Amino acid sequence: MSSIQNKVEQALSKKITGLNSIGGGCIGNSKLLTVQTGEKYFVKEYSNSSIHFTEANGLRELDKASAIRVPKVIFVSGDFLLLEYINSSSKTNNFSELFGRQFARLHKHHSSEYGFYENNFIGSTDQINLPQKKSWVEFYFENRILYQFKLAEKNGHSTGELRNGIQKIELSINDILAGSDEQPSLLHGDLWSGNYMPDENGNPCLIDPAVYYGHREADLAMTKLFGGFDSNFYAAYNEEYPLKEGWQYRENIYKLYHVLNHLNLFGSGYYSQAISLISFYK
Repeated sequence: MSSIQNKVEQALSKKITGLNSIGGGCIGNSKLLTVQTGEKYFVKEYSNSSIHFTEANGLRELDKASAIRVPKVIFVSGDFLLLEYINSSSKTNNFSELFGRQFARLHKHHSSEYGFYENNFIGSTDQINLPQKKSWVEFYFENRILYQFKLAEKNGHSTGELRNGIQKIELSINDILAGSDEQPSLLHGDLWSGNYMPDENGNPCLIDPAVYYGHREADLAMTKLFGGFDSNFYAAYNEEYPLKEGWQYRENIYKLYHVLNHLNLFGSGYYSQAISLISFYK
């Protein structure tokens, strides 16, 4: 951090008086900065400098919806991403209901096309958002499922079983997603329990997005993979923005993208889960 301290001070035009590590994920480091005026900021450093810019753009896009709080982007460069520091507090009593409604309102922020104006990252994996001139079925299969499968082949995680399963998904995906057509919604893209927090007032705040415009069922499916969301969240969401019939059947096809990504990031421990999700549609 000392190597970029001068750059941070220059960006803020303020002297740093405190610097504390507050951990981070598996792909970056995070620190809390305090400046001479007492203000605090959150700084993130990724080994892949492109993530600084795409995360900043994702946060700005989420902020445009005015549906749910995200940290404000203060400054971004190839060296670091500087964000508003949000001091987490205990959740309010109605946190889940409020979160569900706000998340539904985020999904009411629409685009005319699937994808995003740039590619970004899901974890440290490239997330392909271009080209956008495709149907949702084409976009999702080519840019999400097929892309991850090709990575699995490259990384040595593919088998004949997985290859045959992906081929069957390709042949049946039109039927799997039939009747679910909707306008492209603004998605967080990577919402699990580690990518939201209660702010200083105990209200929901989204962090670490992998933003694009897609089918909102894809965002909700991710919330089912690693816990952190209760029945009140889903009930409030569905009351605010009811899901189309058959969403339960489609849920596993959307989980598959993230499980394949975990297979590519973390290895064979996720292989059997990927096969199980594929087998659901046999």
